[in-house]
Amino acid sequence: MIVRLELLPGEPEEKLKTLCEKKLRAPVNYLKILKKSLDAREKSKVRWVYSVECDTRAPVLAPRVYEKIAGKMPKVVVAGAGPCGLFCAVRLLRHGILPLVVERGRPVEERARDVQEFFRTGVLDPESNVQFGEGGAGAFSDGKLNTQTNSPLNREVIETFLEFGAPEEIGYLGKPHIGSDNLQKVVANMRRYLLGNGGEILYGTALTDLRFRGGALAEVKLNETWREADFLVLAVGHSARDTFEMLLRRGFTVEQKEFAVGVRIEHLQEKIGKSQYGSQYPFLPPADYKLVSHAAERAAFTFCMCPGGVVLPSCSEEGGVVTNGMSNFARDGVNANAALVVQVKREDFCSEHPLAGVAYQRKLERAAFAAAGEYRAPVQRVEDFLKGRVSARFGEVLPTYARGTAFAPLQEILPAPVAETMKTALPDMDRRLKGFAHPDAILTGVESRTSSPVRIVRGEDLQAPGKAGVYPCGEGCGYAGGITSAAADGLRVARAIVQKYL
Repeated sequence: MIVRLELLPGEPEEKLKTLCEKKLRAPVNYLKILKKSLDAREKSKVRWVYSVECDTRAPVLAPRVYEKIAGKMPKVVVAGAGPCGLFCAVRLLRHGILPLVVERGRPVEERARDVQEFFRTGVLDPESNVQFGEGGAGAFSDGKLNTQTNSPLNREVIETFLEFGAPEEIGYLGKPHIGSDNLQKVVANMRRYLLGNGGEILYGTALTDLRFRGGALAEVKLNETWREADFLVLAVGHSARDTFEMLLRRGFTVEQKEFAVGVRIEHLQEKIGKSQYGSQYPFLPPADYKLVSHAAERAAFTFCMCPGGVVLPSCSEEGGVVTNGMSNFARDGVNANAALVVQVKREDFCSEHPLAGVAYQRKLERAAFAAAGEYRAPVQRVEDFLKGRVSARFGEVLPTYARGTAFAPLQEILPAPVAETMKTALPDMDRRLKGFAHPDAILTGVESRTSSPVRIVRGEDLQAPGKAGVYPCGEGCGYAGGITSAAADGLRVARAIVQKYL
């Protein structure tokens, strides 16, 4: 039986069993939370809403069965060990295919040390940073698992995360998140599973070229070594700019794709909680938000909101500044941060070249670097940004960007359409979330890598046209937006490969 139940903030979840027994009028021996979400539409009536499956008897759960392929084992190379590549590789392995995963960066533990070293010294490793390495860009994020897609594969993504050690609550929360700390542990567990069951992973190994025979993939070049391959999964991530260039040279159809750019905005987490939940905020998890403004000609929106988190130095190329946000599972930092970004249209690229979006991002990142220097980030108080002046001091909000900051005029660093839209959007968003445009809120630039600036075209069979055996996949190739959708696309491509042999 599935029932809908409510608890007030602070009430223990153990009470759910009692409520179910009242519904069933019998002892409950099985209870499973299917969904848990917070209803905060009325601040005086904030409550947790549950969908709960309960019964007097425990059900018999059937394990997931994966049909093994028969015959000759295909050679499958998965380029990239982010969520798309890892989930694809795990799914292939469970069907009996032993994948070779190649990752240009390092294992997640070593990568975390490289990231901290960059934060401390400003010495960037272009192959091991917040963008590149095992776990992908999502390994240094809030680990959000909500998605706007309704793919039936989303449930398998959640179940797989749980299998590899993610917190149990991601299985039922309305807005699940793993947190960067837990996500890195899950990634390490997935690696151990792949290696322990016959898979192979090569770190410090980039996909540098391809060879085809008769329109079908024959070999892949990994660093300077050629290897035979029947299939290649392109799970390269949204910052693999050199890979995009290689694919264009090899005749792949590469299209421009619109994306968004802007800044990170930081507030005191306590103020966000009070604004969202009123007097109930101390009894509830750190509050989040999601805002959209259509007050200007272009849409502005918040993205990748990180409650109790920090703003990260996230560049992967020397001489550029890129920001991103990260929260650990506890979300217990002083500040909240989110991307505040504006649509970038194709006409903004001023070029028909397929990689014009990459050039647009790079120009913006270098402008931010030039404004602040030494991988510091240009910052501005919201009040000063709205009045068009350089900040001279911080107020109640202090920036969390690890490499340090420098006051700079963001309205001159950002493209004019972006800056002007943000000036309109800030007070408009403040009408829906009181305090969003607080004078002391901090804007940190630049947020330039919200999504891939390209799409590597694929057909209905998920293969690149005229390039049989190559599967563009995930966020980098333009087919996902976030951890869950990227992982689901990896599962989708693995299924397409497996079905050729079943």
